[in-house]
Amino acid sequence: MFEVKQAAVAPSHASAYQDEILPKVSRTFALTIPQLPLALRGVVANAYLLCRIADTIEDEPVFSAQQKGQYETAFVDAVTGRSDAQRFAADITPKLSPATSDSERELLSRLPLVLEVTRTFNGTQRAAIVECLTIMSQGMHDFQRVVGLHGLPTQRDMDRYCYCVAGVVGEMLTKLLIDFEPELAPRHATLMRLAISFGQGLQMTNILKDQWEDRSHGVCWLPQDVFARHGVQLQELRAGQQDVNYAKAMIELIGIAHAHLCRAVEYTLIVPARHAGFRRFCLWSIGLAVLTLRNLQDRLDFASGSEVKVSRTAVAQTISLTRLTDKYDPAVRWLFAAAARKLPLTPLAPEWGEPRQTGHAWPRRRTTHLDELPHPRNAKDAHTL
Repeated sequence: MFEVKQAAVAPSHASAYQDEILPKVSRTFALTIPQLPLALRGVVANAYLLCRIADTIEDEPVFSAQQKGQYETAFVDAVTGRSDAQRFAADITPKLSPATSDSERELLSRLPLVLEVTRTFNGTQRAAIVECLTIMSQGMHDFQRVVGLHGLPTQRDMDRYCYCVAGVVGEMLTKLLIDFEPELAPRHATLMRLAISFGQGLQMTNILKDQWEDRSHGVCWLPQDVFARHGVQLQELRAGQQDVNYAKAMIELIGIAHAHLCRAVEYTLIVPARHAGFRRFCLWSIGLAVLTLRNLQDRLDFASGSEVKVSRTAVAQTISLTRLTDKYDPAVRWLFAAAARKLPLTPLAPEWGEPRQTGHAWPRRRTTHLDELPHPRNAKDAHTL
């Protein structure tokens, strides 16, 4: 795949398009990616855009679960060069509904241009991107086939889902980081384990924040067992009608997300302080997640993600404070502890502390046979974040 010479230079028009489309599809990453070292900016931006295309396919409400699986497979084939990217883009783009934004539609239609940049990366970078997209696409498809308003069966299933859509991104980022900074290679196993937690913390925060919007699309990514333990049936939840039992379950999940974000801070601090830009890239995301969890904790009766959204003022303060502290480990730890001091902290399951072994360690391995789970009645019930 990608039969090109290492360290090739991306065509200027392709690189320019990548810079142009990024802020249109993600304000957050358009803010954080420029903080990265120059050698990482282009590859991380490109990887994000490709992941966003995978998300766009899975988010499309007019596609059945079977169609999404077929399109995801075709997408990965286009990325790896096993099929023609232009033909794939021309086939799928006209089939997108108005639910897909104009920017996402444009990005998908310009896939061949995005791949012109991808082909200039070295073998390690390309392999990391392809592995991420392969696991993400298959994982999203597996869960889309079974998700509904009943939620996911267990916390372990939620962990597995978060791995498929976010933990794999953390793994990819780590591979790109070590390729950029080889002195981190001896910390590979630790970084990979913490990277999965990093993704989990961010994804859980998004799931908690967006749960009512997700329900309006017929899906719920919350774990049944956690809510059932507190006497709550997920399929019966109604926005604005939450009770004290719902609040207890939410506090437990906020505590789990907080625990993963603690590990995300440790991940960040393994990176040498001289790479302050990479640290900022991580810390800004962690900081915004902590502030979102605080908003959730303060307003457990919320009925819309907009009610717990972090304000622009808080975003600006987070950016300013991390700029002052990002080179100093004690200062970063103090700032995180101060921001998260009132959040609950739920102990993680024992497997999160186990050494990671490629292909076997949690949460790469499945614990639930997805084909045995109940399928939603309506194929359009599938919708990802």
